[in-house]
Amino acid sequence: MIRFPQGKINLGLYVLEKRPDGFHNIETVLYPVSLADILEVVVSEDNELSFAMSGIEIPGNPENNLCIRAYHLVQKKFAIGPVRIHLHKNIPVGGGLGGGSSDAVSMIKILNDLFGLRMGTSQMKEIAIELGSDCAFFLENKPALAQGRGEILTPVDLDLKDYLVIVVKPGVHGDTALAYADVIPSKRSGSILDIVQQPIFSWPVNLVNDFEKKSFIKHPDIKMIKDQFDYLGAIYSSMTGSGSAVYGIFPKTYLPQLHFPGSFIWYGKL
Repeated sequence: MIRFPQGKINLGLYVLEKRPDGFHNIETVLYPVSLADILEVVVSEDNELSFAMSGIEIPGNPENNLCIRAYHLVQKKFAIGPVRIHLHKNIPVGGGLGGGSSDAVSMIKILNDLFGLRMGTSQMKEIAIELGSDCAFFLENKPALAQGRGEILTPVDLDLKDYLVIVVKPGVHGDTALAYADVIPSKRSGSILDIVQQPIFSWPVNLVNDFEKKSFIKHPDIKMIKDQFDYLGAIYSSMTGSGSAVYGIFPKTYLPQLHFPGSFIWYGKL
């Protein structure tokens, strides 16, 4: 069984306050992009759990991959047998694009179908939230306002299909924990939802990502990407999530030529 776990971008991101549990309350609009990994899962013929990867290299121990962790969480709830997993990575890690979370949710969905578990969305969401705050978004994979830790989702009527998106991830690996340690929480009087429902041409003035300020100081390469997007005529540009990837939204008929040696560059649709 094969699925294509898609990435996402953040349209604005407010870090509102630190919670007693150590997490932060945030507000952001999550929007899916067509950049996707490929995940294949089949029942193991030799009764052994196995995991293989190809595509973009991911640092660290494969045993810690979110697909493996998702398998074990499902296995705790249901008597499922071992599987063979092959993950082909197209979405770079450490960019704020949500690839790992999307992979994990696709794993849950595949196991649900492969073993006939009949889990509903609410059951799958319980498992997904254990894996990451943004995982719940990928169950529906539709534009949504994310609040709380990112798991409280409200559908958003937003259609950006008439635009081109370009994503650039520099060699900098985004570290979510360090990014949250650097940011200063601040409550807002208005909502990101109100901003994104205004014409897109108004976004550069009003729509902000709280992680950008410190990230631009620590990593000038990230700011350089955003500056080049703006110079080339992006309607809107921003870092996604806690970084380090930056995206620019352009008219669909415009295809600017970018030059960022050593960076991951992707042109696609929203």
